[in-house]
Amino acid sequence: MAEADEAAYGRLEDGSSPKFTNYAKVSTIPLVFLIFYEVSGGPFGVEDSVQAAGPLLALLGFLVFPFLWSVPEALVTAELGTMFPENGGYVVWVSSALGPYWGFQQGWMKWLSGVIDNALYPVLFLDYLKSAVPIIADGFPRVIAVLGITVALTYMNYRGLTVVGWVAILLGVFSLLPFLVMGVVAVPKIEPSRWLVLDLNNVDWALYLNTLFWNLNYWDSISTLAGEVDDPGRSLPRALFYGLILVVLSYFFPLLIGTGAIPLDREEWSDGYFSDIAKVLGGVWLRVWVQGASAVSNMGMFVAEMSSDSFQLLGMAEHGMIPECFAKRSRHGTPLVGILFSASGIVLLSSLSFQEIVAAENFLYCFGMIMEFLAFVKLRIDHPAAPRPYKVPLGTIGAIMMCIPPTLLILVVLVLASLKVMVISLLAVLLGLVMQPCLKYTEKKRWLRFSNLQDHVPLI
Repeated sequence: MAEADEAAYGRLEDGSSPKFTNYAKVSTIPLVFLIFYEVSGGPFGVEDSVQAAGPLLALLGFLVFPFLWSVPEALVTAELGTMFPENGGYVVWVSSALGPYWGFQQGWMKWLSGVIDNALYPVLFLDYLKSAVPIIADGFPRVIAVLGITVALTYMNYRGLTVVGWVAILLGVFSLLPFLVMGVVAVPKIEPSRWLVLDLNNVDWALYLNTLFWNLNYWDSISTLAGEVDDPGRSLPRALFYGLILVVLSYFFPLLIGTGAIPLDREEWSDGYFSDIAKVLGGVWLRVWVQGASAVSNMGMFVAEMSSDSFQLLGMAEHGMIPECFAKRSRHGTPLVGILFSASGIVLLSSLSFQEIVAAENFLYCFGMIMEFLAFVKLRIDHPAAPRPYKVPLGTIGAIMMCIPPTLLILVVLVLASLKVMVISLLAVLLGLVMQPCLKYTEKKRWLRFSNLQDHVPLI
């Protein structure tokens, strides 16, 4: 069995594309910040957790929830991402475990979820700036502003992952610095008793759980560009570990400051409230800095998410799941068609409301995660001796037990979705079920050209 596994995985490595090795690879530090922006981007958006449940549950949530959700997802990503160090990530994992049909469904749902998520960021960027530039609040000027931002950030993705990675570092430092300053300014005003406020009779559990889930998922997104990482067997697990610490601290520390230094008014805790806290603690200059950091954070999340989405399409095209044109690279090594395709989806979806976008992407994301956990467990059971540069230090039973808590959370999120979101999301899932055989039919009829590299997906 071990020999068969080694042969299968050796064939995967032999079948990788050597013509792309001349492009600069992403090192560990830029990878950490790409993960940071895939998942978080800073504390902007966590304010609703205090409104929903109060300070104590908000603080506990961002300490406990990572162990229930983020750590299992990051561990699965580290093991399978190093097991299959190529672009496409979770699409390749599911194809290997469950077959190419379900691999395509995984790719469709996760790509659509990512594009829906990315449609948020130009909108949020303008929302943070509209107080200073009222003309972009609505109407035709807002449409032009959304298009302009999308084009500018899309061009950044076109220029290559090394550019995106170092830009992510700069944006990350700028986004987090004002909260360090806020912490220093807040020390004399902190009253620890404010952290212990708890009212279980006044908790909006749906808002609370959705806020935690939305702010602590997407750890697997980095896997879709594993083929662009320098020494992924070592860099990817390290980057996920450091990224997890950075994300948790970027949420917990600002919440600790805000809830401890300011008298509690739960109704005020909504998107953008950190800028009001900054004004109270440090004055107008600190508020402007936090608002600027909020806007910049959205730029970072946009470029990181688009990188993941476009390289996912590249990986799917290299394995013959979608037309070959998606595998073509620009002179910078970037998937040009995938970038343009993802950008078009973002523009089309940017007219949706914030609540609709978050609910729809969470619903589709949950379906994809269920298949990832199934693939992780099935590969452990069917091929325990297959080479794994990083392996979660748990046996088969332990691996199954690790996946149970996040799976239960997924079921809760699905149940909490509104009827409208359920219907729209299920229609999107059905579209994917039909799309795959239609693409195979066009390949058979030679109406579209597909890569012949699908045999390199290790369907073991």
